[in-house]
Amino acid sequence: MASEMPISCSVVVESKPSALGSVCEAILPKLEGNGFSQEDVFAVHLALGEAFINAIRHGNKMDPSKKIAIDYLVGLDKVEISMTDQGEGFDVKAVPDPRVGENLYKPQGRGLLLINSYMDVVEFNKCGNRVYMVRYKEKPDTMPSWSQTQK
Repeated sequence: MASEMPISCSVVVESKPSALGSVCEAILPKLEGNGFSQEDVFAVHLALGEAFINAIRHGNKMDPSKKIAIDYLVGLDKVEISMTDQGEGFDVKAVPDPRVGENLYKPQGRGLLLINSYMDVVEFNKCGNRVYMVRYKEKPDTMPSWSQTQK
C-alpha cells in the first residue's frame, strides 16, 4: 500500500562497506511500497551502492572512525537521496571519463558513470563531499542529461 505522505528519514552510519546493507534495507522496501518498479528499485540500489562505496573509499579514505550521513525522501513520484561523507571532497569535472582511452581498461572508475546512468538527477555540492540523487517514477519531459552540477 502506497503512503500518501512522503517518507523522509536521516541516518548516520559507519564508514564501512557492511553498513550499506542496513541503508538499503531502510530505503528499498519503501520504494516497493510506493509502487516503484523493479527497474527503479534496481537503479536506486545500484546508485546507492556506488555512492556509498565512493564515500568510503574516496571521501573518508577508508577511515572507519568517519561517518556517512544519508538523508532520503521516498514519495509517490520520486525518491531523493543525499549522501555526505567527512572527506575533503573532489572536483567532479576532474574525474576522467571511463569510456575513453586508457581509462577503458582500468578496473575501477565507473561509479560516477553508473550513478549518472541510473539516476535522473545527480548533483554535487561545491566542495564535492555530498551527492544528491533523484530517481523519478515517471520521467519528466525536460530531463537534464548528466546533470553533474555543483551547488
